[in-house]
Amino acid sequence: MAETAYVPRLRVEYDKSIRSKLTEQFGYANVMQVPRLDKVVLNMGVGDAVNDRKKAETAAGDLSLIAGQKAIVTYSRVAIATFKLRENQPIGCKVTLRKAKMYEFIDRLVNVALPRVRDFRGLNPKSFDGRGNYSLGLKEHIIFPEIDFDKVSEARGMDITVCTTAQTDDEARALLTAFNFPFRQ
Repeated sequence: MAETAYVPRLRVEYDKSIRSKLTEQFGYANVMQVPRLDKVVLNMGVGDAVNDRKKAETAAGDLSLIAGQKAIVTYSRVAIATFKLRENQPIGCKVTLRKAKMYEFIDRLVNVALPRVRDFRGLNPKSFDGRGNYSLGLKEHIIFPEIDFDKVSEARGMDITVCTTAQTDDEARALLTAFNFPFRQ
């Protein structure tokens, strides 16, 4: 008996209702024209890792817990004397999520993490890049339930970029709104 592959809840919702809704709204002739999520990139800059090498590794560990996939440590390419930065020093970490892990992360971000942000008024609707990608920044990574609040030495910020196959910002905004992204009015 063949085992069925696990399909995330948001992917099922996209296939059942969101795709047809977007086709109706924008009048696509072909199914492949309908915008879809491509990837999600999580990035955490750790500027104070210049003084302490372990900070980049602990940040990468936290990011791995949040993403459910191993984060890689990024290194500086050039030396900048004013920041006491040398070449090949760890300065951050990043993860790229695709397919099932991407849908699971978006689900947790929208339904669990964003409601836990202090004084949350909604996401900025102008943070699209002109080509259908959306970026948002978080001041604290401890809003994710995977992070044990007691074991964290300091709260770090992180950037989240949601890449879509949409050609325009309006198409991407319609797609992300259908995925329940809480944009400000």
